[in-house]
Amino acid sequence: MAKITACATSESIPSQTEVVDAFIKKLKHPMKDVAQLVRETILAADKNVGEEIAWNSPTFYYTGKMEPFNPKHYKRCIINMNFFKQDCLRLVFLFGTAANDKSGLLEGDYKDGRRLALFYNLDEVKSRKKDLQKAAKEIIKTMK
Repeated sequence: MAKITACATSESIPSQTEVVDAFIKKLKHPMKDVAQLVRETILAADKNVGEEIAWNSPTFYYTGKMEPFNPKHYKRCIINMNFFKQDCLRLVFLFGTAANDKSGLLEGDYKDGRRLALFYNLDEVKSRKKDLQKAAKEIIKTMK
């Protein structure tokens, strides 16, 4: 039986911290330290943020109760890390338009509502910590 991703179910699935710890430990990417700080920042944004490995990278999702939804809509998902580029860590905010970001953190204008945040070093993560957490919290508000 295939593993059900937390993002694709209306049932709350506990955070899979140990699985993400193991992924990060084995990660061979120049932005590994940036990814760890981003991870800590997102998890600290709200007590209802969980994490798992989905789409072959750490993905953060809402752990609270939700009305049933079509699993193809991934309504629990907040943010997915993307390691495609070697010079930056891309965060994909699956429902980024819901963040109502005025800080300039989120980029792009994708018709499906996605937005991206790019981090090139630890200092950027530290300086944008509040913006990153605010964006996650705003998306979570729409899920409750």
